[in-house]
Formats: sequence, structure tokens, C-alpha cells
Amino acid sequence: MKVDPMTRDYSGFFPSKAGHAPAERKLSTLERYGWQPYFSQQISVDALTQTPPVRVVEVHRNALHVIGDAIDEHIPPLPNSAVGDWLLLDRSHPPSSVVLDRKSLLKRRAPGTDRSIQLIAANIDTAFIVSSCNQDFNVARLERYIALTIEANIAPVVLLTKSDLVTSPEDYVERARSLSELVPILTLDARGAAPGEMLSVWCKPGKTVAFLGSSGVGKSTLTNALTKSREIETGAIRESDAKGRHTTTRRQLYAIPNGCVVLDTPGMREVQLTDVSSGIEEVFADLHALGEQCRFRDCQHETEPGCAVLAAVKEGDIDDARLARWRKLKAEEIFNTASLAERKSKDKKLGKTIRQIMKHHGKRQ
Repeated sequence: MKVDPMTRDYSGFFPSKAGHAPAERKLSTLERYGWQPYFSQQISVDALTQTPPVRVVEVHRNALHVIGDAIDEHIPPLPNSAVGDWLLLDRSHPPSSVVLDRKSLLKRRAPGTDRSIQLIAANIDTAFIVSSCNQDFNVARLERYIALTIEANIAPVVLLTKSDLVTSPEDYVERARSLSELVPILTLDARGAAPGEMLSVWCKPGKTVAFLGSSGVGKSTLTNALTKSREIETGAIRESDAKGRHTTTRRQLYAIPNGCVVLDTPGMREVQLTDVSSGIEEVFADLHALGEQCRFRDCQHETEPGCAVLAAVKEGDIDDARLARWRKLKAEEIFNTASLAERKSKDKKLGKTIRQIMKHHGKRQ
């Protein structure tokens, strides 16, 4: 059963008694990088000493940058590891380090023709989906990001930046709000103190948040605002098409003073969905509910008689463009999921064939 992302517990990592502010204390390195009971419950006291926990804060081509108590180093990459993962570090043989069970995992189909899954980030609590009030604003892209995050068990929040540069930002707000009743919509100036104040309800000690969106929408500027630094390079957008340059070239975690962790990500040109059927259903909950009322259980909502969805479109209750985007996402998700399943099946058969050949070769020797 899917958990409604807006009914999850977003209380702080360090609970306080009603009416009393929590006493300030110095956080350990693990706490500063998002260590939570969810992870500590997976390991014993002995394991905590023998294989200390570290968090992956950067993924390089040939190494993982990990940080833990008195640990800040690079280790060889592990199979299927992602930025945000917590590892039990084997100091004597780092490749044998264990990845702890994840709270959430953000992934997409890898760009290009390679039929594989690309891991974007792990153990994210809230995803701030950033779009600007200009030509960058794209309803279909927002729907993709929302479906992606909901499926990953991450709470989505839409941030609309550059609202001060348009005469009526309310139009952008209403278009974003029409996508889902579950997703908060905020307009803000990415510069100055506003982000820290407006996003504080999600940026609590022990939580990890991520900024997702196209290049040039202000993700790095927002990260700088939360970290209260200018550590990340930012760049201007092109006036002709409102597109930005990739000033952020890799995914990286930043610890901010209050104990929250922020993930800055490069702009993603392509967000191919796979294994996100539940996420799509939640984003298009109104259409999914109508589909349950169709005369035929396998109704494609195209020309079938007794189609409740087409009836709603005819009555003007559902926007025809929204129905078209729903169809497109569902078709894409089905195709990508089937393609990946086919590859896994072929890889499994190939592995079996190789093992049989090796076994036969061993007998002959």
C-alpha cells in the first residue's frame, strides 16, 4: 500500500517537549549528515565499531566520497551505490562495505539507448522540484518529477522561482496547483534569507532534502542560501529561451548548520520514467478514479463506449491536454519497464549460459 507523502511524519529528528525549545548542543558528524534511527536500527553495537557508518556525499567516476565520524575519504565505487547512501565501511577492504537499507531511492531510466536504470539519490526525505516563472515552466515536466518522487517514497514540494520578474505569478501558481492536491506550491526568491525561512518546515535536523529541476532555475542558488555560503558556482540564464548552463556538474550533499542535509543536482534534460505506475496514479488521481468507473476494465479511454474519462472531457470537467499527458506517461512507463525487464531476463539467461560453459570447461580439465 502506497503511503500518502503528505501524511508522513515530518517532525524534527530531535523531539522536544511541548512549549519548550530543544536545548542546543553540538551535533556529531553522523547527525550533521542525516543519521536517523531508521539506519541505526539496522546494525548492532559491535558492527557500529567494527564497520563505522559513513554517508556517500559524492559519486565520482572512479570513487565514492564518504564522510563519517573522524572519516572523510574516497573509496572505490560499490555496485549500485548512489549519493545519499549510508554504508558500513570495511576499513580493511572498502569494496566489501555494506549498503544499509534505504528509506527512499530516486531513479530513472538512463538517458540514451542503454536500457538500464540510473540511480539519482538515496535516503531523501523531501524533494523540492524547482521551476521558474518563465519559459522554463512546463506542466508535463512537473508531472514527471512529481510521479518520480512519489514513487520513490519522497515528499514533493514545487518551488516557483523568479516570480518577481513577472507581472502575474498567480497564473504559474494555479497551473502548478492543478497538478495534484497533495503537493505544496511555493513562490520565492532564491536569493537572500527567504529560502531558509520558507523551507524551514522541511529542512529540520536529521532530514535530507534535494533540489530537482532544469539548469538555470536556481537550484544551486537555493542550496547556497540554505548553507549560508557561496560554495557552489551559479550562472545566468540565456534571455532568448530562459535556459541555463550546467553550473552543477555532479550530485553532492551539503551539511547545513542546523543538522539538515541538502542535495544539489545537475539539471536533467531527460526524465524517462520506469517502474513508477503508482506515482503516475497518484499524480493523476482524478483520472485514475474516473477510469475505475468505465464500462470496460481494460478501457484505454480513446473511443470505447461507456468511458467515464471521455465523458468527463466532453463535459469540460477534465482538460483534454491533461488526458493526453496521462496517456503518454502511462505508455512510456509501460514501455520502459518492459524494456528493462527484458534486459534483466536476457542478462539472467546470459549469466546462466556462462556458468554452464565454465562448469563444462572445468569438468574437461
